[in-house]
Amino acid sequence: MQWNVSQLALLALGSSAMIATVAQANPTSNFTVVVGGVQNQQGRVCVSLFANSQGFPDRGDRAVRAQCVGVGKGQTAVTFQNLPLGNYGVAVFHDRNSNGKLDRNFLGIPKEGFGFSRNPTIRTGAPKFSEVAVFVAGTNNTAQVQLQYLLGG
Repeated sequence: MQWNVSQLALLALGSSAMIATVAQANPTSNFTVVVGGVQNQQGRVCVSLFANSQGFPDRGDRAVRAQCVGVGKGQTAVTFQNLPLGNYGVAVFHDRNSNGKLDRNFLGIPKEGFGFSRNPTIRTGAPKFSEVAVFVAGTNNTAQVQLQYLLGG
């Protein structure tokens, strides 16, 4: 079988369109969480992303992504790359003693700083996932989280 130039061009164009369609089938985004209000430069800032209410915010093993970084001067940024598009709840805490958990007093009140996407007012407990969910779409997204220290840090 002999192929002419126009048939080869059509074949190449069709293949390119098919590859582009497959590449767009699972779009991803980079999502940066910028954490402010860290009281000192001790320890780490830990950020967890949850795709639904299951485990939010206390069950880090249910987070779709989690990362701890050293505390920077001023604000601390944590970027999650190639994150599938969708709704995410962000939970952050200042792991001042680098033990990998949010320390609490005997009443269960956090002794370290913490915060959530959309910066909800904290009253008697953690907010609901629906109160903190942010939609991640497009190429690059950013959420600002301001830490709170209920016991003075």
